[in-house]
Formats: sequence, structure tokens, C-alpha cells
Amino acid sequence: MAQVYRSVGGRKLTKVLALNEGVQAEVEARTFEIAVRAEEILKQHRAEGHSEILVEEGKVDKYVILSDDRGQKAAMSIEYGRAESVVVREDRHGNKFLDTIPEMDGLYVLATAANLPKKRKGKVKLD
Repeated sequence: MAQVYRSVGGRKLTKVLALNEGVQAEVEARTFEIAVRAEEILKQHRAEGHSEILVEEGKVDKYVILSDDRGQKAAMSIEYGRAESVVVREDRHGNKFLDTIPEMDGLYVLATAANLPKKRKGKVKLD
């Protein structure tokens, strides 16, 4: 009967496997593929060009991120959509007025790029 150790050299077995050279090469390849597909999908819908696809590296994993830090910080709305909302805006003269932000369906950029199911999280309501 085989014996399975929980750790190897003081490290958890799962971390040893995750840091294996072959596993890390596959993680890198898949991350690159998903990032390229996400960028292609985002380009099809880009209106102002503020959103971008980024790849971040953790200690073990790599992450494909839809970032809108340069724009309206609306990455979640871009991915999942948003409900219609009314906001108070101010013009350059200090006059306040109500502005309606229309409903928008999500683009599911990351979900589509990663071949994941498009799970609706509920539309984001802007304040």
C-alpha cells in the first residue's frame, strides 16, 4: 500500500506540486492564452480605450485582470452589466442636475476568454 505524505521537505504537498516546473509552464501558457483572448474580446467593444487586460503574478498563481483604473473604474459593470441608475451631476458652473445612466448588459470578457460559464452576478447599481 502506498503512503501519501502531506508535506515534502517542510512544504505542503499541494504547494510542491503547484511550484513544479511543468505545472508552472502550463499555468503561464494558459494565462497567456486567456489574456490574449480577453484582449481581443475587449477590443471589439472598446469605446474610449480606458479598460485594459493585465496579468498579475502571485507566489504560485497568475491572474488575468480586467482593469478600468484609467477610466470610470467600471470593470465590474463591463464584465457583468449594470442596472439603470440616476445620479446627481454638477456642470462646470456648479449647477446640479439629474443624469440617467442607462442599463448595460455585461460583456463577460474574462468569462468568455477563460471558457467559463457566464454567471450573472446581478446588475451593478451605481450610486
